[in-house]
Amino acid sequence: MPDVAVHIRPLGEGDLGFANAVRGIAGWNQTLADWRRFIALEPEGCFLAECDGAPAGTATTTCYGADLAWIGMVLVHPDFRRRGIGTALLRHGIRHLRETRGIRCVKLDATPEGQPLYEKLGFVAEWGLRRWLRKEIILPDAGPPPFRGATPGDFAADAANFGADRARLLDSLAAGSFAAVFDDDGGFGLMREGSRANYLGPVSAANPETGLKLCRDLIAAAPGDRWVFWDIPDDNRVATKLAADSGFEPVRVLTRMWLGENAAPGDPARLFALAEPGLG
Repeated sequence: MPDVAVHIRPLGEGDLGFANAVRGIAGWNQTLADWRRFIALEPEGCFLAECDGAPAGTATTTCYGADLAWIGMVLVHPDFRRRGIGTALLRHGIRHLRETRGIRCVKLDATPEGQPLYEKLGFVAEWGLRRWLRKEIILPDAGPPPFRGATPGDFAADAANFGADRARLLDSLAAGSFAAVFDDDGGFGLMREGSRANYLGPVSAANPETGLKLCRDLIAAAPGDRWVFWDIPDDNRVATKLAADSGFEPVRVLTRMWLGENAAPGDPARLFALAEPGLG
């Protein structure tokens, strides 16, 4: 169908019933708590597309200072697909980030189906990543690591690994996680509930030894009665091997892409698990 007139406005609490429903139709793993986190972090940067007065699609943006921002949760209800709504949401999000917020680099994690569209909008492929899934119930050899809340300074070393300061996001994720592990050298790992599976990540560490220990501790903390998702950069070969050795299987391929000036790309070899594709 041809493109139609689309009205795009900020996404609010009253829209989350639709947002979570279209998320469920897509089979994604986010929860209502995740939607509320997106809005809390960027009240003016999450969007709802309406077509003829009816909700049709969503998109979110998350800013990490002035250097980097993320676009995520680009979802269109099946009744409104192939009308240009997803493209309109993407363009709106990009304008908001680059013109209103002055962000120098915009990133997203693209599916194979979406990558050609993003390339037409000027995005460039950076590196690949895979989602790993563990369905099998594996009882840990030892009990889970002790949980403690995040403290000031726990996330200070992450900016060099990720490429930007995302401490505000990490504080929010830690508050919503059922397992959190920290290392004296600045490494950390979190695990939280998702709608379909528990989510292992993010995990950030300066060296493979620390990163693998954090991941093993989180695997031990995972309840055996739920699936576990784990998103890993292809460049992090040690984390990929640990996933395969721990009963995980690759189920999804994505490509990290950027638009603008990728001046601080971070180091995927120090990212042992991502925060999730909608956040980076």
